[in-house]
Amino acid sequence: MSHNSFGHLFRVTTWGESHGPALGCIIDGTPPGLPVSEADIQRYLDRRRPGQSRYTTQRREADRVEILSGVFEGVSTGTPISLLIRNTDQRSRDYGDIKDKYRPGHADYTYERKYGIRDYRGGGRSSARETAARVAAGAVARKILGPEIRIRGAMVQMGKSRIDPERWDWDAVGTNPFFCPDPVTAERWQDELDAIRKAGSSIGAVIEIRAENVPPGLGAPVYGKLDADLAGAMMSINAVKGVEIGAGFAAAAFSGEENADEMRMENGRAVFSSNHAGGILGGISSGQDIIVRFAVKPTSSILSPRRTIDREGRETEIVTKGRHDPCVGIRAVPVGEAMMACVLADHLLRHRGQCG
Repeated sequence: MSHNSFGHLFRVTTWGESHGPALGCIIDGTPPGLPVSEADIQRYLDRRRPGQSRYTTQRREADRVEILSGVFEGVSTGTPISLLIRNTDQRSRDYGDIKDKYRPGHADYTYERKYGIRDYRGGGRSSARETAARVAAGAVARKILGPEIRIRGAMVQMGKSRIDPERWDWDAVGTNPFFCPDPVTAERWQDELDAIRKAGSSIGAVIEIRAENVPPGLGAPVYGKLDADLAGAMMSINAVKGVEIGAGFAAAAFSGEENADEMRMENGRAVFSSNHAGGILGGISSGQDIIVRFAVKPTSSILSPRRTIDREGRETEIVTKGRHDPCVGIRAVPVGEAMMACVLADHLLRHRGQCG
């Protein structure tokens, strides 16, 4: 299987399967001399870790990261950083009854059509478990970006229910199980997702990731656009089916006057009246907040019987048991933050390499 790496100067290769002994990543391109510790990485992994509320999979994984290389006496050496996360709570038996059936909505059928073999234990590489390695890599990427560049994410929609932007409160994100910036909506979501979870069903979500204090100039025209790389990074996250930058699809309904982010000078610097562009113009960061949203489909593993086929081409029914997120979008928030960090770190190094 190819294409397990992303990035250019900051390059991440992830490895491992959902039900294998471990997973992890190799990070190439980290500059030397940056303070890196397991504790620095662990704080982000803990935000993604499963089993922290009744609204996520009850698989119990500590997600403890181990640094195997690339760090000496607490600082990066400039050599590849290798990170290991051991799997400790696999229950492969949950998948024994369906090993010859294709789960609708999953990658079972396409994997087998492409490779002639698949890991039916939780989906192998197609499992969202792989994203733990991305979160670990994102923690290292934040070290390159420095404390000035702040990356935060929130779940802004669950199913048809959206937050009220007027009630947006970043402090609320860490106080509820949904990473929701609207405390009123977060309380309503608890009852809604409880009903969905008890019914054995699932629901989708929309996640918004913002990066503040990004300097202007990151990205390159045509084939190195920052927004193109961000869109590709977010689309690579499991279950993501759509990405928009700034106003996104809503911009199609604007007039030219409405869409234009007018500019003026204030205290010797350019200031924008709005941010419909999401902080990126012509593929290059403008200095405004970079705003990316992505849509996550409902978790495909549900208890309702679904029609499908097996490996022999026979029509049958399937019920997916095991431990699954009723709304996989919840834990996609720290994953989206990590992908934003990795892309920005890569572009920051590319910018320095070309422009100094």
